[in-house]
Amino acid sequence: MYTSNMKTGAFALIDSLIKNGVSHIFGYPGGAILPIYDELFRWEEKKILNHILCRHEQAAIHAADGYARSTGQVGVCFATSGPGATNLVTGIATAYMDSVPLVVITGQVARPFIGTDAFQEVDIFGITLPIVKHSYVVRDSSQISRIVAESFYISKNGRPGPVLIDFPKDIGLEKFPYLFFSINNVSLPGFSLPNFFEEKHFEKMFNLISSSIQPLLYVGGGAISSEASSKICELSLKFSIPITTTLMGKGIIDENDPLSLGMLGMHGTAYANFAVSECDLLIALGVRFDDRVTGKLDEFACSAQVIHIDIDPAELGKNRVPQVAIVGDINLVLNDFLKYIKVTKNDNFRVEQTLPWRKKIFLWKSQYPLLVPKNAHFLSAQEILYFISKTIPNAYITTDVGQHQMWAAQFLNVLPRHWMSSSGLGTMGYGLPSSIGVQIAHVNECVVCISGDASFQMNLQELATVSQYNLPIKIIIINNKWQGMVRQWQQAFYGGRYSHSNMEKGSPDFLKLAQSFNILGLELEFRRDIERILTNVFSYKGSVILNCRVKEEENCYPMVAPGKSNSQMLGITKSSIKDLNKSFIK
Repeated sequence: MYTSNMKTGAFALIDSLIKNGVSHIFGYPGGAILPIYDELFRWEEKKILNHILCRHEQAAIHAADGYARSTGQVGVCFATSGPGATNLVTGIATAYMDSVPLVVITGQVARPFIGTDAFQEVDIFGITLPIVKHSYVVRDSSQISRIVAESFYISKNGRPGPVLIDFPKDIGLEKFPYLFFSINNVSLPGFSLPNFFEEKHFEKMFNLISSSIQPLLYVGGGAISSEASSKICELSLKFSIPITTTLMGKGIIDENDPLSLGMLGMHGTAYANFAVSECDLLIALGVRFDDRVTGKLDEFACSAQVIHIDIDPAELGKNRVPQVAIVGDINLVLNDFLKYIKVTKNDNFRVEQTLPWRKKIFLWKSQYPLLVPKNAHFLSAQEILYFISKTIPNAYITTDVGQHQMWAAQFLNVLPRHWMSSSGLGTMGYGLPSSIGVQIAHVNECVVCISGDASFQMNLQELATVSQYNLPIKIIIINNKWQGMVRQWQQAFYGGRYSHSNMEKGSPDFLKLAQSFNILGLELEFRRDIERILTNVFSYKGSVILNCRVKEEENCYPMVAPGKSNSQMLGITKSSIKDLNKSFIK
């Protein structure tokens, strides 16, 4: 620690943020948070800090979320009291469900007015209690720096998540002898980093793997947070274990790798779902056995023994009781496990014992591939996404929620931390603002937002942010004139009663909308133009909106219906060689 002169609470906050490594803040000003924005003005003049003005608080927190997911750093956003704070709630819940590290700072009415129903007073502390990892109301200006340090520590250590700091207006104006509190001095009684694994766990884990003839790695977002890609791939290669991922786990392995099965679950690949239904050992890494993955839970991997490794002890045994439960950071656990094998087992393992299993999976891949419709009479989302994946394999991808999200998960092959998608909460309107955060973090990289015409309209005001900051984001709108996934469910489970799911009436002209924000607008309607137009999109230096007029009635398959097991998928048919020659295949 060091002493300083008398400073305001607003100074203490901004200085503490900067000393904790913050370079970008996403937000929107308002009355209660004006002392902080006034202080921010001075730091921005010195070019020490950058604030990105979004057009809605929900978009600001999604942008901070995209920044955090793509960098692994803590994202920061500002909002004022009352409606400014409540507009953050969906974004906080999104980050909480997907374990994204955020520090969310809200303005609040002055301390004497708290509890009086003052203008724009809302108990955001109470409202967000179920969807934050921790939260604070600043009552004492001398504690600001400590609270900031603790917030960053809590947010990114253990299972990541959002932390809220509610900041009364008078605290920002109050002067006091400022003391900076370093994150290195944080001491939180009762909070410890959960790495509780021992050598006995490794012995049992090795014995289960050694005796397995049909093992499967089931990998989720916890592995991405842990930066465990290389260790998971090493484990997979050493024991010749196929890998399937959740929506959050995309990027952990190159999906063109022979051991990759792509995504499993409701809209996962047929071969991933068959594999999880028949495996005899399931190695679950950073996953929570979510219902969209498991289908009918008591039939999920029902013949398998389970090894579950997760940094959150609450996840172990929550939905499935494992034979081996290890609490810890996945990267550290696997690193120590691989060292243990090398030292104690002399790498003694016969990969031949899984050969029949791998041959069976290869056969499933051949018989039930992901097919890209190749029909001269209509444009398919799958073909567009297939081309994007082949053209810009290193792009950062953000998505909204719906059919286009699932098709993107099926057909886009991404790198670790290059996939940003609202998975647990399923938040429409996430794609565009999160792409802003990603582009701010990676100024020289290609960022692509995959959206649907319905999702895009949830936060289209953020085109103003894209325009203001000259962000070269490529926005691909999969436009089928419907809330596509809602229409598909209404068709499949509600007798074709399409109640309020058609979006054609009242939808904007996306080309004129792009033009109004000084963004290049293009349209894709015919298959013959896919390569030419997408090449133009990705060679253009600025931002682009591409409106893709795809087939309206196209459904997203495979699909596991609610209450069914993963092996009971709708929309899969065994392909013949003749069929395969007519389609692009992933």
